[in-house]
Amino acid sequence: MNGASEADWQRLEELARGRVLRPGAAGFHASSAAFNKRYSSTTPGGVLRAADADDIRTALAWARDTGTALVARSGGHSYAGYSAGTGLVVDLGALDRVTADGSTGLVTAAGGARMADVYAAIRPHEMAFALGNGASVGIAGLTLGGGTSSTSRTLGLTADALVSTTLMTADGEVLTCDADHHPDLFWACRGGGGGNFGINLSFTFRATAVADVSTCLLLWEAAKAPEVFAALQDLALRAPDALALRLGISAADGSDPVVSAVGLHLGPASELRELLAPALAATRPVRTDIADRTFWEAKDYLLHETSAGAFAVRTGFAAQPLPPEALTAVLARLARRPGGDNPDGSGLALYTWGGAIGRVDPAATAFVHRDAFGLVSMDTSWGEHDSPRTVEANLRWLAELREELAPHLTGAAYQNFIDPDLSDWRTAYYGANYPRLVEIKKRVDPDGFFTFGQAIGS
Repeated sequence: MNGASEADWQRLEELARGRVLRPGAAGFHASSAAFNKRYSSTTPGGVLRAADADDIRTALAWARDTGTALVARSGGHSYAGYSAGTGLVVDLGALDRVTADGSTGLVTAAGGARMADVYAAIRPHEMAFALGNGASVGIAGLTLGGGTSSTSRTLGLTADALVSTTLMTADGEVLTCDADHHPDLFWACRGGGGGNFGINLSFTFRATAVADVSTCLLLWEAAKAPEVFAALQDLALRAPDALALRLGISAADGSDPVVSAVGLHLGPASELRELLAPALAATRPVRTDIADRTFWEAKDYLLHETSAGAFAVRTGFAAQPLPPEALTAVLARLARRPGGDNPDGSGLALYTWGGAIGRVDPAATAFVHRDAFGLVSMDTSWGEHDSPRTVEANLRWLAELREELAPHLTGAAYQNFIDPDLSDWRTAYYGANYPRLVEIKKRVDPDGFFTFGQAIGS
């Protein structure tokens, strides 16, 4: 929806303090392009680089007046391209201030702040909360969708650390939301997904002191996938909260599949080696890297940026360890993976959950996925300029992989890895919490101004 005329766009330029960029202008692409190149053809009518909250209020009033769809963009990493649009994109990138108070543990981040901004603010105070490893990921989207990291078994989700957020509604009202003020909306902002209720201007979190840690990177040949997953999943069931693992099996174009385990232990490498020893004795990796690191060195070491090309992701939750037949099925699928001009290839990852994540009642926040053993992510990628036939082959391959693994997964899906091809997303993302989210949406945005393909209430 874009009902704005050229005169309307000129009027927005006159009203706003920040720059209004139209297609072809310098900086337009950087402020509007979809992160997932699968949606590279999506082009907005214009971008407002908001200079302050008044610009956001101006943009909202202008969009309502002209009948133009509006999308707020923080990190811009929506897997489904929802942080781009065909109307007006409000780029919050300039609103990136982060303050941290080591005496209280409180960290306040503006709505456009990204991981790099947050890490820079908290590092001098040697404290942290669950944060993504990608430097350009926005704090807004991460928090609103729940937010998980390698520290979550100890520190909980990003949303669990949230103590307050300010939000501007579609009619320009600014609401401070916490446990005592607009508690329903505060509940919804802790896992209800971005882009649903308003534009979040700031987030305040409670951080925890962090000390030195240790990491591991382990690699095996593909044939060992079933026994590697069996050994390390068994370890995850018994491991202290301080240890989190990401188990993977993947294959890039032109290479054989590789099995990997990347881990963070909130303790010394000597403890990590002791924890891993039985699994490593049983599986014998071809590469073993276990080392002590500062928390900040580990953050960089664990950097895992999502493909910057065209890709698709399906997710599920495992209630218990994946059995050998599931890994055998993945290996068979990888042997028949479709082609594409993207070196990231295809694969599966399992992130071990539990600990602090599961000690929160599923109804206490909008994030319902509390009882899982692990988050399972399946992905495939292709080149931006690959043929429609190649794209279709990749999407079919991914759907068939998800269907084959369905008996080993719950029916849930992770809303922060949002999936536009998921038909039952209301239940999959939000479960029993969805009706309450719809009621809150009706109250705070009765006209359904904030909408997209998988918006609450749509």
